[in-house]
Order: sequence, then C-alpha cells, then structure tokens
Amino acid sequence: MVTLQLKQLSVPLGQRIILTDVNWSKFDNILQELGEKRATRVAYYHNQLEIRMPLPEHEFDKELIGDMVKILLEELEVDRECYGSTTFKRQDMAAGIEPDNCFYIQNHRLMIGKRRLDLTVDPPPDLAIEVDVTSKTQLSAYAALGVPELWQFSQGTLKINVLQAGDYVESSLSPTFENFPIIEGVSQFVQMSLTQGSSAALRAFRKWIRERIER
Repeated sequence: MVTLQLKQLSVPLGQRIILTDVNWSKFDNILQELGEKRATRVAYYHNQLEIRMPLPEHEFDKELIGDMVKILLEELEVDRECYGSTTFKRQDMAAGIEPDNCFYIQNHRLMIGKRRLDLTVDPPPDLAIEVDVTSKTQLSAYAALGVPELWQFSQGTLKINVLQAGDYVESSLSPTFENFPIIEGVSQFVQMSLTQGSSAALRAFRKWIRERIER
C-alpha cells in the first residue's frame, strides 16, 4: 500500500480530487493538516472526501453574490450573521461541507457572538451559496446537515434549491426573499459586473431592490 502526505497532493485551479474510504477520524485529521488558512474547499459525505481548488473568477462571483445577499438584507432591515466558508460538520451524519458563503438569517439571534460551532447543538446556516458545479458529494452533505436553502451559481445562471423531506427541490423563488425575482436579479447584475465592474453592479442592484420595495 502506498501512503501519501497531503503536501504531496497538488490540486490544479478549477479542479478537484476525490478520496474514497476516508473514515471520520481520517477526515478530521485531514482538516487539521490542511489548516484554516487555505484556498481549497472540502466536501465530505459517507467516507468520500472531495478537495477542490476554486478558480479566480469563482472567488469574484461568490463575493459578488454574497454582497448582493447583504444588500438585500440591509434594505429589508433584516439582521443576519455571515459565516463565510466555515467548516460545518456532524459525525453522526458522516457529513462535512465548506460553503463558498453562508448566512444565518432566521436563526441569526442564536449565532450572535459564536466563534466555534457544534451542529449537534447549533442550527445549520439558513442560506448557503455555491459557485460553479456542485457535486453529488456536496449536495448530499448539505442535505444531511439540513441546510434549508442552497443557491448554486454556474455559467451565469442561479439555481435555488429548497430542502424538502431530506432532498433538494429546485424552486423558482427563494423562501428567504420570496417577494423578489432573485434568479433574474442575481444573473442580471453578475452579468453587468463583467462590463461595468462590481461596484457599479452592486449600486445598480441596490437601486433595483429599493424600487421593488417601494412598489
């Protein structure tokens, strides 16, 4: 049997590696060895571990969409706690995930001041965001952890998934922002950012939100 150290593995930009037969103890050890200050993201479900390296444009889009969520919540005067790419995991579910971005909205009060999470006690984030194709491992981990709303953004299009009876169902509306055409809005202003820059796109997005609130 050949044994490799993690430092021997190189994940090219935009690619992922899949490790099988990884038990929970090994998964925990791998997380510790990878450390917190890294560019890679991990997804774990039932002994399968994915390690992926996002592209630069991936980081641009996930920051932009995260900023749009923050603007929406600010304009609606809804409080939130943002936990970014925090590692969420539960041994009893054999699942672990690191979103591109995530928010506590309905449960924000429970998370105020928390810097260490325990999903056997704490709720999962109310809204998670993934940019680029979300794999079966990632979707299974999100569902197992009970994340109620998952946004997937890929090739300029937003897809909203809502958790129902343990599985994700695609929805045309966001339960969190049900009065707004989120799919249309996010896609429109991400596209605008490509020609006019992110700052201009976010200002236009805020104006778009305010106009809809005033109707």
